[in-house]
Parts: sequence; structure tokens; C-alpha cells
Amino acid sequence: MIDEPRHMQMRQIVAGLSEGVILIEPDQTIAYANAAAVMMHGVADASDLGATVSEYRANFTLHYRNHRGIGPLQHPLDRVLAGEVFRDVVVELVPTREPSHRWMHRIRSLVTTDVDGTPSGLALVMQDVSERYQAEARFERMFNANPAPAIICRIADLRFVRVNHGFLDLTGYHRDDVLGRTFCEIDLLREAERREMAIQRLHAGHTIPQMEAQLATPCGKGRYVIVAGHAIEMPGPGGTEPCMLFTFADLEDRRKAEMSLRHSEERFAKAFDLSPVPSALMSADGLEITSVNQAFATAFGHAPESVDGQSLADLALWVDRAEQRKFSRDLKRRGSVRGFEAVLQDAANAEIDCLISAERVIINDEACVLCVFQDITGRKRSERELITAIEAVMADASWFSHGVIDKLATLRNPTRIGRPSVAVENLTSRERDMLTRICQGDTDQEIGAELKLSPNTVRNHVSALYRKLGVNRRSAVVVWAQERGIGPNTRHLR
Repeated sequence: MIDEPRHMQMRQIVAGLSEGVILIEPDQTIAYANAAAVMMHGVADASDLGATVSEYRANFTLHYRNHRGIGPLQHPLDRVLAGEVFRDVVVELVPTREPSHRWMHRIRSLVTTDVDGTPSGLALVMQDVSERYQAEARFERMFNANPAPAIICRIADLRFVRVNHGFLDLTGYHRDDVLGRTFCEIDLLREAERREMAIQRLHAGHTIPQMEAQLATPCGKGRYVIVAGHAIEMPGPGGTEPCMLFTFADLEDRRKAEMSLRHSEERFAKAFDLSPVPSALMSADGLEITSVNQAFATAFGHAPESVDGQSLADLALWVDRAEQRKFSRDLKRRGSVRGFEAVLQDAANAEIDCLISAERVIINDEACVLCVFQDITGRKRSERELITAIEAVMADASWFSHGVIDKLATLRNPTRIGRPSVAVENLTSRERDMLTRICQGDTDQEIGAELKLSPNTVRNHVSALYRKLGVNRRSAVVVWAQERGIGPNTRHLR
């Protein structure tokens, strides 16, 4: 016998609740459903739920999302009718007529008994948790699809509960090798910069800032990464559980590049120190010396520790400041200098002939200039001695052939770039006449009168001689001739 006053009172109590409530009679009829329950089922009226438990089951399909150990035939309403008390059961509800609509409900049972202990009031209480589960589903999809390595550790027992493909690809683990294992078994913070602080923050559930670490891998070798931890909440059997989301950035390629660069710089440093050629490293901006090798210290008499921070000008190495300025201009304009000839001086003011070469380089991520100094003092001395000997020979060269004189003159005055070089034998007969008479000091009129040529013809022959010798005045012709042993007293050339 239904107690109408009691039922009316119960309906009034549950009508205004934000939770959905369905009242069930022991005879399996659905006595009442409040507005929240109707809305959570996507129907317009309580009658659309069904008049009985059987009709409800025909209108709606429920799948357990937790408590999966319960058999599929153990419908929540059947459990309520059996007087079972349960709570925090999550089910997915699908309308039979509109299977595309789905809701996630957290449900619990409410069973009241009379004085004899017989169930007198049966209710199914529900909350709509669809948005939360949809958000979690989106998180799962994003987490698994994210190429950035990530893994989630449950703080309560430090076990890994989620892992994505990025982490598996990074480390070489299989999913089953990771899930359920503890932080102690797979150490994410091995050799971390601030490991102790990170472990403390992990236990406390606080954010772990970025730091470099060596991630454990199945083969036993560590992999260098940047790791960070972010505190999050994840669904668990009893609701949400505090977890730590670890994300990683792979440093292995950068580490290999750094190691390669370090080895390269070590090889450069050894080659620099052991080189027999005096060398100096200078800053690219102010050309201040940062390092010199032992050969530099030996050649110029400056101890390596005494030159640090000084420029070549500060050391008074340059004898000619004009050469110094030209060297600096060439280096700034072209970025490198090859075989710049200059006279430098050592700490004792002894002059040293040098060929200077400079090149811009990057050392320890800083722009520098590598400068090498080749001592050519001995070679220049030999050249000067050879020139002196040639001049002594050419002082009386009347008994040499003109071919020998030409070769001696070339050794004494090497041909300059852009200036033609011609031997006496290459001159025409008329050009030789002009050369002889110009050396004798004859004017154009005197040459014309002696050779019976017009003034214009003489000028044309003289101009042709100028072009062939690469000169532009009579005095230069005389110098050219003197360098080849041809003077005022020389017999007419044939």
C-alpha cells in the first residue's frame, strides 16, 4: 500500500534539488523523477523515462565507466531494487532512440527502511559529469597526439598512469614497460641540476621548474633532456587524484653538437699553442689581444700574460703607423688579410720584417681575429744582399751582353703589376736610336737633325718608345737605360 502523504513529502524534498533523483517503488514502478533528472536524460517529461524499470532499460542504455568488475546485467536500478547501497558509480547513458546523444552520470543509491528493516524508499541520485569527462577525453586525445614527450605520475604512490608516443619514441620504452611502474624504477630526474629540490616538489605536488637532466632508458644509457613538471588532477577510482605531468625537450643533438664544437676548439687550442708560427687571437671589435702562443712570445719578447687585453698598437709593434692603419682598414673592409708585408719591432726595439695574415673566426661563440706573423727578416736580408751585388756588377756592365743586363735589372727591380717588362732586344732599330740619343741628352730637334727625320716623326718614335718601356717622360727612359747598363758613353745599340 503506497503511503501517498509520505510520497508527496518525498517529492517536495527532491523537486528542488540540483541533483537528479528518480524514485522507485519496490514493485519496479518509477514513482517520480525531478526536473534535474528529466533534463539529464534529454527528455521533456518524467513519463518519457518509462513507467517501470523495464521500460527505462528499454529507453536508455547504461555502460559502466568505472566499477567495471560489475556484470553488464547488474543494472543500477536493479541494484537499487535489491537494496544495495553504492556511490560514485560513473555510467555512460545513451538514449535508444537517439544513440548519437550521450551523457556521463555519476550515480549513487539511496535506500530507506521501515522499523522492520524492510526497504521503504528507493532512489537513484545522479550528477551530470559529461563536461568533465569530455574535457578529460579531449585531454587524452591531445596528450596522446602531442609529439612532445610526456608522462604522468600519480603523486600518491609515484606510479606512472599515462604515457604518450613522444615519450616512448624518445626513450625506446614500450607502453607496458612504463605504465604501473614507479618513479624509482624509471628515474626522470637522474643527474638533474637541482634534483633534491625537484624530488621535494614532486612529493608536495608543486610545479617543478625546467632543468637539465639525464633520462633513464631501457638500454641503461642516459639521454640528456630538459624536464619540467606540472601539477594536474586526473580521474581516479575515488574521484580526482593529484598527479604530476612531466614534459621533456630532447637535448641529445644539441649535446652532440656542443661536444663536437668543444673537441674542435680543443684541437684548435692545441694547434694554436704548438704552432711554430707566431700567432695571436684578438677581439674582432677592438683588436685587443686575448691570447698569444709561445712562438709569439719568443719572437717578440712579450710574455703571454703581459699582453692580455692590449692591442698591437699598445705593444708598439708597428714601426710605421701608416702600415698599421692600412692593415686595420683592409681587415675591416674585407674581413681577412693575406700576406700583408710590414716592419714590426720586438720588445727590445729590434726590427722584424713580417708577412701578416689575419682571418675572422668564432671561438667560444665570440667573434675573434686570428693573426699570424711570418718572420721574413732573413729572406729580406738575402734580397738586399743580392740587390747590392747586382748593383756592384752593373756599375761596370759594358762587357755584359744586353740579355744578361736585362736579367740583372729585372732581379734588381722586379716588374710591378700593370707595368710592362721589355728587353733591349725587343726594341726596334729606330727605338734603340731614340734610346741612345735620349741617354746622351739630345733634344728632339738634335735627334731629327742627326738622323735626318722631321720633328713629328721623332716625336712619334719617342712616344712609341715610352709606351713600350711603360714610362711617360725622358728622365724615366734614362733611369730604365741606366738600370740595364746603358749610359751616355754607351756605344750606339744595334
